Amino acid sequence: MLSKIKSYALAGLDGYGVTVEVDIHSGLPSVDVVGLPDAAVKESKERVRSAVKNSGFDFSPRKITVNLAPAHTKKEGSVFDLAIALGILCSTEQAGVDACGKPLSFVNDYVFLGELSLSGGVCRINGVMPMLISAREHGVRKVVIPKANSNEARFIRGIDVYAVSNLREAAELLNGGIAEPVETCDVMPQSRVCGGEDLKYVKGQCSAKRALEIAAAGGHNILMIGAPGGGKTMLAKCLPSILPDMTERETLETTKIHSVAGILDEEIGIVTSRPFRSPHHTTSRVALTGGGSSARPGEISYAHNGVLFLDELPEYPRSVLEILRQPLEDGVVSVARVARSVEYPANFMLVASMNPCPCGFYGSAAHECTCSPSQIQKYMSRISGPLLDRIDIHIEVDEVRYDELASNDVHAESSAEVKARVDKARAVQTARFAGTDVYANSKMTSGMIKKYCALDASGEKILSNAFDKLGLSARAYTRILKVARTIADLDGSDDIGAKHVAEAVMYRSLDKAVK
Repeated sequence: MLSKIKSYALAGLDGYGVTVEVDIHSGLPSVDVVGLPDAAVKESKERVRSAVKNSGFDFSPRKITVNLAPAHTKKEGSVFDLAIALGILCSTEQAGVDACGKPLSFVNDYVFLGELSLSGGVCRINGVMPMLISAREHGVRKVVIPKANSNEARFIRGIDVYAVSNLREAAELLNGGIAEPVETCDVMPQSRVCGGEDLKYVKGQCSAKRALEIAAAGGHNILMIGAPGGGKTMLAKCLPSILPDMTERETLETTKIHSVAGILDEEIGIVTSRPFRSPHHTTSRVALTGGGSSARPGEISYAHNGVLFLDELPEYPRSVLEILRQPLEDGVVSVARVARSVEYPANFMLVASMNPCPCGFYGSAAHECTCSPSQIQKYMSRISGPLLDRIDIHIEVDEVRYDELASNDVHAESSAEVKARVDKARAVQTARFAGTDVYANSKMTSGMIKKYCALDASGEKILSNAFDKLGLSARAYTRILKVARTIADLDGSDDIGAKHVAEAVMYRSLDKAVK
């Protein structure tokens, strides 16, 4: 008897329907899986065999052929285990049929997702949220998932999701059993960053704190340069605490990526705070951008809607750094492999830190630099001009004096106070870019720059002089205008003044040093 059970698969973050066809006929006992299955799918026949037997069902000692349609797309992972097992049960009339052996009409209303254990339990799988969203968009109304994935399914409305813990529970649904769908709830508001730093504990570094506030207010990339121990890493860890709260759209986008990658917190089921990713400088190109045989997302996609922190930037291989250029410009990363080509969102804030020279003390007032001019130049040149152009703010982080470390400044601004100003500036930008896909000054298009970043005569003169003296590129010129617009927003000014331009220019001091 031929049976058909619906399931789902992922291509990047987009899901598509897969029909699991099971045919049982006479012949030598065997299970063949066709339809471009990978190794994990091929191994499902052994998991399914044990799961069916250990759940109290009979496993037919005949020839079983399983087809995963459409057959032209490669199927990966263990997500089809549950559908294959149910297909076998339907073909052997142990589930999904009436008293006369006829298939029940409502069987095709369900989509089944889940991995089976040998005991018949339904195990957690990756990518449930994007599959549920895609299924809802394609008109699916009932989906059966593992109980361990029920927390992330709570936030998807407009579709009935049933959570099962074993194969027998799923079979009872096909037999007309009554079950309550997972109860839905609203996307939770932003929670404070767990383990994050607070700006009030950063001693000194007034100029760096100011630069961090501007970066957060406009969504700008920032590079901090200074001697070791100056607080660059601590400042970077403070950034998520002053960023605006995530919107519902951003929360779902980020959760989809983490769900596919298998790094989603099973208990919470959703990403409620902006990601902070800090890959080591030995990270490979594939680990950073994504890829591999299954074209999985990488660190820059994990940091979507959050922060990507690269500590000791010159220590990263140049080939790794250069691949950041396209995602920084477009907000997406394209991963092309022989089997498939997918696109992942990568709209992140880049925060980087570096020493000014190999020994770390060039320009230090407290320590003597032991590097030669050629060593310093070679070290700085590890960062290419095109990459530096895409970093809006360059700030020098000074060494902290003892009296600053020992002081107990009760009036130091907390992250919450800074965040209030950032939120106010972002609200201005939200109103400014209403009706567009742009949400922050850093993402302004050329037309928006022309419309919202007009300068007066004094501002034009300052920018003209900086362009000539620093040898700025056209991209650096637009970055200065964007930063100046953000500074004006923080200042509550509708117009960009000379002081706003001057401060924005100050944050491009590294351009000439690197070039």
